[in-house]
Amino acid sequence: MVNIWFWVWVALAAILFTAEIFTAGFFMLPFGIGAAAAALLEFLGMGVGWQWAVFIVVSAISLVFFRRFSDSVTHEPPVKMGADRLIGMSGIVVEDLTPHSSKGAIRVDHEEWRAETSDSASAPVGTVVIVKAVEGTHLVVDPKK
Repeated sequence: MVNIWFWVWVALAAILFTAEIFTAGFFMLPFGIGAAAAALLEFLGMGVGWQWAVFIVVSAISLVFFRRFSDSVTHEPPVKMGADRLIGMSGIVVEDLTPHSSKGAIRVDHEEWRAETSDSASAPVGTVVIVKAVEGTHLVVDPKK
């Protein structure tokens, strides 16, 4: 005769397998596998303590395996698109950058962009800067050190 714990583990496994569909990176799947393994132990008549131990161990091992698998198949795009491609690039100030003003401009990769400094420093024309971020239609830069 199947105990209530069997149905608890089966329901938990089903919920976790379904939740995996809506998450990225194989995060819920290992716990679903652990719950399925615990349900199998309940079906075979093992005690609740063994079920919990197997749930934890199988979930942990599966989590490590699927994390490594996920990291090996998920890569950052090799080329950044749009304005994000400018992050980390050097530029030259072509209009003075003053604190809290968007009137300054820099030239990066043969393009002129509105820019501001990330701190409250000024940057006169000719200063070499590094692009730190893109915010809307302007770049956030720091003077190159």
